[in-house]
Amino acid sequence: MKTSTQPASVQRKHIEARFIRKIEQLRDDEIRLVMRDRLESHPIDCVNWSEFPYAPRVSFRIAHSDDALAIMFEVEEEHVRAVSLESNGPVWEDSCVEFFVKNPAGEGYFNFEVNCIGTALAAFRRSRTDADHFDAERMACVRRFGSLPHVKIDSRGEGQRWWMVEVIPFALLGLECAPKQIEANFYKCGDRCDKTHFLSWSPIALKEPNFHCPEFFGVVEMA
Repeated sequence: MKTSTQPASVQRKHIEARFIRKIEQLRDDEIRLVMRDRLESHPIDCVNWSEFPYAPRVSFRIAHSDDALAIMFEVEEEHVRAVSLESNGPVWEDSCVEFFVKNPAGEGYFNFEVNCIGTALAAFRRSRTDADHFDAERMACVRRFGSLPHVKIDSRGEGQRWWMVEVIPFALLGLECAPKQIEANFYKCGDRCDKTHFLSWSPIALKEPNFHCPEFFGVVEMA
């Protein structure tokens, strides 16, 4: 997709990720409960491209420990689709949530994409087309669990809900411990859902859909 060479100015969003000691060592159910009960919910509701007006209800909660970042996405949409079952497949075509973060240790950025059944794509990128995808060992370090089993799904109806949690060690971002802040964006998409959609947390001022635009990432402070 084409992008403008001089992006328009937008107001980047700022939030805090709350510190929860050793959150990565908790059981799946404990992580979900502590995030649901103790953390603020942030909407992913920027409809940046008018030709794709559909906006499912999507939000995320974010926390960190000394060693890892934890993100919980909560989604309500009309068409829940998941066809991709293999790592680093086209999960963006399914009911998918995404976390992109600038490389805290240098140039480039990382993208973590996961469909509603937990199939993930993860890579370090220098650009949209220049990427080093995670191998099986690194992918296994991206902990993820959610409300749906890891089987193909194609379900339609009003108000269908699902949630997904990702726990990402800072070591995967080239860090020994939590940084003071990160620059990131959070997305919801579904390229092959009945109603194609591209939502972001921090707004994007580009003419055509493109999530690979670090210049529009927001700021997440580590509280």
